[in-house]
Amino acid sequence: MIEYVADAAHYDEVVARMADVRHDLWLGTADLKDLYVAAGPHWRRAEPLLAVLAGLTGRGVSIRLLHAKEPGPNFQADFDRYPSLVDGMERALCPRVHLKLVVFDLVLVYIGSANLTGAGIGMKGDTRRNFEAGVLTDEPSLVERAIEQFDAIWRGDHCAACGRRDYCADPIA
Repeated sequence: MIEYVADAAHYDEVVARMADVRHDLWLGTADLKDLYVAAGPHWRRAEPLLAVLAGLTGRGVSIRLLHAKEPGPNFQADFDRYPSLVDGMERALCPRVHLKLVVFDLVLVYIGSANLTGAGIGMKGDTRRNFEAGVLTDEPSLVERAIEQFDAIWRGDHCAACGRRDYCADPIA
């Protein structure tokens, strides 16, 4: 399956699937903000994405979050409301990260343009969203390549030769 995902479908096809992950969720984004997602019966209430992630860690899901810079104070305030994320979610910062990837249980991947922000992939209204595009696929060769790209950054394979060490607040390697 290869599915083209555009605009509001990011919300329906990508974010909604995060809550169904059973083992591993890898999130890669350049920008990370305090974003809200629909929750509850019939998706009628909003909650921070961090609440969804905290629920996943409570079920034993392994979460990796790779992002380019520290998020703002609103994100940090919400993060502090979910202490299970401190130990239950691994985070790595790399100022060169510009990819947008979501890996679901290492068998499905979103590759696209949407950051983990309200306007990118969150619960903004149609007139306040970015115009985004991406691909959601379980095609093994694409999933494998996306996983390897994410994992190479995660392992610090590029750190020695990256040339941006002076800008790296928390070097991976």
